[in-house]
Amino acid sequence: MIEQLAQRLNLPIRQVEPTVKLLEEGNTLPFIARYRKEVTGGLDEEQIRQLEGEWKSLKNLEERRQSILETLKEQLTPELSYKLKQAQTLTALEDLYLPYRPKRKTRATIAREKGLEPLARLIQRHAPIGHPSPEELAGAQDILAEEMAENSEIRAAVREKALRFGKLKSKRAKGEDEKQTYAHYYAFEQPVAQLKAHQILALDRGEKEKVLSVDLLLEERDWRPPVWNACRPRNAQHQEALEDGVKRLLLPAIERDVRRELTEYAQRSAIASFATNLRGLLTIPPLNGYTVLGLDPGFRTGCKLAVVDPTGKVLATDVIYLHQENNALKTLQALCQKHRVNLIAIGNGTASRESEQLTATFLKQHPDIRYIMVSEAGASVYSASSLARAELPDLDVSLRGAVSIARRVQDPLAELVKIEPKSIGVGMYQHDLEEKELDTALAGTIESVVNQVGVDLNTASPALLAHVAGIGPKLAEKVVMHRNQNGAFRNRAQLRKVAGFGPKAFEQSAGFLRVRGGDEPLDASAIHPESYAIARALLNDPNQQLEVGEFTKKDILEQLQRPGRDPREDLPPPLLRQDVLSLDDLVPGLVLHGTVRNVVDFGAFVDLGVKQDGLLHRSQMARGERLSVGQVVEVEVLEFDRQRGRISLKRT
Repeated sequence: MIEQLAQRLNLPIRQVEPTVKLLEEGNTLPFIARYRKEVTGGLDEEQIRQLEGEWKSLKNLEERRQSILETLKEQLTPELSYKLKQAQTLTALEDLYLPYRPKRKTRATIAREKGLEPLARLIQRHAPIGHPSPEELAGAQDILAEEMAENSEIRAAVREKALRFGKLKSKRAKGEDEKQTYAHYYAFEQPVAQLKAHQILALDRGEKEKVLSVDLLLEERDWRPPVWNACRPRNAQHQEALEDGVKRLLLPAIERDVRRELTEYAQRSAIASFATNLRGLLTIPPLNGYTVLGLDPGFRTGCKLAVVDPTGKVLATDVIYLHQENNALKTLQALCQKHRVNLIAIGNGTASRESEQLTATFLKQHPDIRYIMVSEAGASVYSASSLARAELPDLDVSLRGAVSIARRVQDPLAELVKIEPKSIGVGMYQHDLEEKELDTALAGTIESVVNQVGVDLNTASPALLAHVAGIGPKLAEKVVMHRNQNGAFRNRAQLRKVAGFGPKAFEQSAGFLRVRGGDEPLDASAIHPESYAIARALLNDPNQQLEVGEFTKKDILEQLQRPGRDPREDLPPPLLRQDVLSLDDLVPGLVLHGTVRNVVDFGAFVDLGVKQDGLLHRSQMARGERLSVGQVVEVEVLEFDRQRGRISLKRT
């Protein structure tokens, strides 16, 4: 299995084997990637994550192989045993097991019960068959049809042809489609090999909603050679049996396999895109030192306001109504003046553009204040959560969303980890995706970013601490409880006094936790306590010879030069605005700066500061360019379709 894993990943066994051992011993992925580079040969986090996934896949394959071998032990021939042991995929295993799988009554099993298998063998050998009745002949042909359709080599060959040369075709069905959501697929045909993930997911959903009818097309020239070469029919009865088996059994089975494989590919792609977008959102640089007014837009119930100081403490809350502009401007004036607000954060939901217009009007008299558009996805989920009730017990639910919007600007990571990642809204077709797979991928992304950035042990919320390697939700609560009861931690070592915080949890988590201004200066860095002696020796003489690996030495020296550096600081800051564009300002050729709000497999949606996000299609981007959520980009307006509210962009 280790050899197979190394081949799959194209990595040497000397790196794969010890990394698997570390994972099997219960070490967390961030800990291995950061503090065990000498053992892994410097594998990065993404490589280890891929290795972990492939290892689980191989273990599942082996588990299924042993289960099948045990089930078939009375029927195993040396040839079947060899084939089962050589199978490299679950599909290949299941193809081999298919003829032996317990099945409901089929036409072939009924024929066998009637004693028609000898007749089937005569037809197969092109031997004289006498004068069987039509029913007996049909039964014998049913046996031959099923045997052909369950032949593992035929299934593998035809499946491979379908994936290479097949086409997926869709047409309009009878289901309701009032918004013409699936109009593009009413008469759609595309080679299987060229289908994009978003097309597959749209076809799947349209079919599920009974708006579309979807079929796999495979030409006879593609399926006939594998079947005829394997079965070699030499009489009309055998040929009829094979023709029937192909149309009734084989092709429907292959269609199910191909559709399942396409869906799995599309889901993997969508989940990966979702995780990438989430990483982009979580790594948006924090805007330190701002007193922020968070504005949660709304028409009927008004716009909720919350002012927070640079530490996130709530200073004031209020409500304004867009149809009462004068009163609204007076309220903004009073709050900004009293609390010295220097940044307004506007949620991008319903009424956001009208709120932005009001803010722009206000800022004409206040050039020292800027504003920023913020994704408000998940703010309402947070507002009603138990965490929000614990953090903001004196605030009405409706006002907590404005606090969340304001804090997202000050530290996106610390605030967004409080929200279920699926509610953050940076993916496509998320309700169609495998929930467990999506949850695992998004949790892995959050864990990766949190540990990459590091967490202040004395200010972090339980939600943030829960994502630190080796801690988890229950231990995070205990850490905060200990902090509340005993005061701030003076050093990392005091974590050992927290109930339930054992040696393994300390080993895995300590390097990712920061204690600033404490007893031990190295606790403010990403240097692990196990390396403090080496770090002190290097402080005295960076060039001395020490028994330490080059990877570890390099990491320690970097931290000594820039202790506790936040990697987000190396990224460009978010786009702050002072004015607002109207749709009338948009003309082809206009060059603007915008913020990427969502990245999908056909391009990216960019917030330009007008009511509608623009689409930057990937055909209008540089070859190989990869954008991320939160990135500020310069774009040119290609087209603006006012009636449909569509803005087409190209990269400058």
